Amino acid sequence: MVTYGDGVSDIDIKKLVAFHKNQDTIGTVTGVHPRSKYGLLGTDKNKIVTSFIEKPVLREWVNGGFMIFKRDFFNYLKENEMEHEALKRLLGKKQLSLYMHDGFWHSMDTYPDVDNLNKFWEKDPEWKIWKD
Repeated sequence: MVTYGDGVSDIDIKKLVAFHKNQDTIGTVTGVHPRSKYGLLGTDKNKIVTSFIEKPVLREWVNGGFMIFKRDFFNYLKENEMEHEALKRLLGKKQLSLYMHDGFWHSMDTYPDVDNLNKFWEKDPEWKIWKD
């Protein structure tokens, strides 16, 4: 199992592992729906703004940074190369599965991300799935 370590999530690791074991692929990436960093504008056919949607959750899947690989993955890695090149090679061989996670996920790439997560923590965080 591999994680980038800069995302916070309530991913059920046991379900992710079980999903991966049932796939006939070398790798599994966890797909998540990120929240847009920007508000969206809705318009009509005349280009009149009809709505504001404040930072919606996007429909597209992005790599949430939680991945599982069989040992064969090492055969796809080259020295001094980042993992995304190896992931592209897996794509070419149809050896990469998507575990779709619809729960909580938030990146922690920037100071504003950290600030937002700290604010979430103060309000009963969605990702806290353990008991004190």
